[in-house]
Amino acid sequence: MRDAPHSPLSHLSPTSPGFWRSPLRGVRFTSVLGLVLLAGITVLFVTGLLSYAAYNPDLSPVNDQTPDKGLLGFYLFSWPTDPHWLYRLTQGVHVTLGVTLIPVLLAKLWSVIPRLFALPPVRSVAHALERLSLLLLVGGALFEFVTGVLNIQLDYIFPGSFYTLHFYGAWVFFAAFAAHAALKTPKALRNLRRMRAGEEDDELAAPRPDDLAAPRPDSPTVLRRGALRFIGGGALLLFATTVGRSFDGVLRHTALLAPHGGTDPGSGPNGFQINKTASYAGIDPAETGADTWRLVVTGRAGTVRLSRADLRRLPQHSAALPIACVEGWSTSDQWWRGVRLAELAALVGHGDDPPDVLVESLQRRGAFRHAALRANQVADPRALLALTVNGEDLSMDHGYPARVIVPAAPGVLNTKWVARMTFGEL
Repeated sequence: MRDAPHSPLSHLSPTSPGFWRSPLRGVRFTSVLGLVLLAGITVLFVTGLLSYAAYNPDLSPVNDQTPDKGLLGFYLFSWPTDPHWLYRLTQGVHVTLGVTLIPVLLAKLWSVIPRLFALPPVRSVAHALERLSLLLLVGGALFEFVTGVLNIQLDYIFPGSFYTLHFYGAWVFFAAFAAHAALKTPKALRNLRRMRAGEEDDELAAPRPDDLAAPRPDSPTVLRRGALRFIGGGALLLFATTVGRSFDGVLRHTALLAPHGGTDPGSGPNGFQINKTASYAGIDPAETGADTWRLVVTGRAGTVRLSRADLRRLPQHSAALPIACVEGWSTSDQWWRGVRLAELAALVGHGDDPPDVLVESLQRRGAFRHAALRANQVADPRALLALTVNGEDLSMDHGYPARVIVPAAPGVLNTKWVARMTFGEL
């Protein structure tokens, strides 16, 4: 796919069509890549918006990492608790698909490089708008993919700001993407129809004159179909080495290029994936001991303080729920056991209609030391303040002495090392 100007064209600048010598470029090649991205990026945008909604950003400032979103939050809704694997699916698709599309995106950008250098830069108002949309499209695509990959590879590299950057960047990018798709999709479909009809079947023949095809191409070293297979193979390789982190067991071992891939972090009932360890979160073991730790629960009837032994004496309930993280990894269902959040709400005067709750952690470092849950999440009988998992006390890294577990909620809302719960208007 390389461009290597030869004499007598070697003196030409990138603004000259003769500078670009690859025989692969052309509207057919670009059209195939463009249609793949049209479908894939639409799914990425929708699942990304769903991920943002899952944080319930209108519920409490502690959940909202994108203040002043204004009209961009028009679609937000109370995130449901059914099906319990909903966030595991939507965010797993979002991250895995984003990684898989990287070779397609890079190939697409390579295929349209000549257009970025075309002169004159502006021929009319309409052309100026098209160039602006193209600039926002290319810049937005690189920004969204790069920041997304950095976030999943380097946990919390954007503390407190990744959500803002990625959210606003997504809207800017998708606006440019929608405008570009509206302009180019009809042409791309016409090109593919011609291909199916057998027009210009000879891939070695000179391409139709356009602003992408090289006017004096080098001799081909690979056919366009071969290049497309190569790009597709790269995408499949990234898919195969990423998707496994959404599963447990053998499949997770295939996630060679993904964080939280490979083997499980230990064995036994607590031997499943975690995001932040007790050490990373700054948990002081002295604060979690039987003599020192107390859960403070506040509501309209006052405040109660409960030891872990007090919690064990309350009715115990079980739920099989996964942990699913914004970085796209998840676990299979784990068997949690503890006290229902709704019954804790009842202890402080909210027996008939459990309200929203603010959950605070002993955590000293990292994002989401506090998290808010909606009333529908509190009322779900599977929403627990868990004390054990898979038949054993929680380990420190999994949130001992108590943690929240809620169906379909992002992992960071399932607060670990819980210290305080405040029920009522937030």
